[in-house]
Amino acid sequence: MHRNRQKQTTVLRAAATLLSATIIAAAGAQAADPQAPAAGVLRVATYNVAMYRQQAGQLQAELLRGDSQQAKRIAEVIQRVRPHVILLNEFDYAAGSSRRENYDAAEFTRRPSELVGALKRLYLERPQAGREPISFQHQFYKPVNTGVDSGLDLDKDGKTGGPADAWGYGRYPGQYGMLLLSQFPIGPESRTYQQMRWRELADPLWPRDPATGEHFYSAEQRRALRLASKSFWDVELLIEQPGARRRPLRLLCAHPTPPGFDGPEDRNGCRNYDEIRMIAEYISGDRQSRFPVDNDGHRSEDQQYGTLAPGADFVVLGDLNADPVDGNGRRGAIQQLLEHPRINAGFIPTSEGGAAASAESTDRNGQHRGDPRHDTADFGGDGYSNLRVDYVLPSRGIKVAGGGVYWPTPGEPGAEAIAASDHRLVWLDLLLPQEGGE
Repeated sequence: MHRNRQKQTTVLRAAATLLSATIIAAAGAQAADPQAPAAGVLRVATYNVAMYRQQAGQLQAELLRGDSQQAKRIAEVIQRVRPHVILLNEFDYAAGSSRRENYDAAEFTRRPSELVGALKRLYLERPQAGREPISFQHQFYKPVNTGVDSGLDLDKDGKTGGPADAWGYGRYPGQYGMLLLSQFPIGPESRTYQQMRWRELADPLWPRDPATGEHFYSAEQRRALRLASKSFWDVELLIEQPGARRRPLRLLCAHPTPPGFDGPEDRNGCRNYDEIRMIAEYISGDRQSRFPVDNDGHRSEDQQYGTLAPGADFVVLGDLNADPVDGNGRRGAIQQLLEHPRINAGFIPTSEGGAAASAESTDRNGQHRGDPRHDTADFGGDGYSNLRVDYVLPSRGIKVAGGGVYWPTPGEPGAEAIAASDHRLVWLDLLLPQEGGE
């Protein structure tokens, strides 16, 4: 939620034994620092790092000094968990200008790697709190919709050019961006759907004025509105090992808008629901949606593009801003994924720190129906309740060997580092099927 807030020493080898996988999976809530993943296990993580600033360029200048306390703590958490691949939400995209009215796509993509390079070189690849450095040789880092001015009065305040009038809420292009870091190569079939229109989704859930039943957005706005508040990425991860090659793994990355900060029309709740529905339909191969034209212009008529191939292995990653039972999102939003026939959602990552934090804020969490050990975000400092909103969801052909929410209890190692963000890192250890078989 926003607005309130190893280097790899070997390639993955043979699959881990079922015994070791069972031991890991049976561990339940993980100790603060998980054991390193066993041979043959792929550790995949998502982490909303809250590394956005109030103006474009501020984060880059801060990281380049090498003394960012927030970045050190974020790097410490990642070094403690040691994922092979991790999606960072709310990591600014390096837009070239803070002047939203002068936004230029060429400028937006001119030097995006400088900010990523600073994070890697000055923080992740340096020891934090005595932990071993960690290296990610590959990254996927693309523009997002946040802060890109639509030219439309989307919040109906009688003015244009405000943060809520951007295609995704933001004060400048790239605020609340996304970054995927990987120890494995990223394939050429990766694609993004930043510019897909909301109307291209079958039966869009348009917000309406509850008093009149009329559309909240005008016809012109409904024709133009983009669906993704940041972007939707289908990233091809290439994992090789001696004597064999795994089927490519698709990483489906997103960060839907939070279902709040609006009015009785529930425009953000509707958008959050449909952003999640886009992922579900992409997985399903739903051709009812005009699905879609990616940012490189490949259309769904091309068999190579469009929706996900029926036999593809994939993992959904991101801060999806939807709790299964609590919070103010629309009912059933995240169930579109948790109950999807192609998704293995049976293993729920947990922590004891989440339960402890919930107990400290009974005024906000006392009425919750969800298990607080499943929570992934602590919004207590912003006056909101703790929720499960961050997800790592593999496809059914992938076996889960373990996982957790990195949330130490007070006094445990790492407990200070997690204060760098209101979200917690979530990871799963995965056993991938081999080429030609399960």
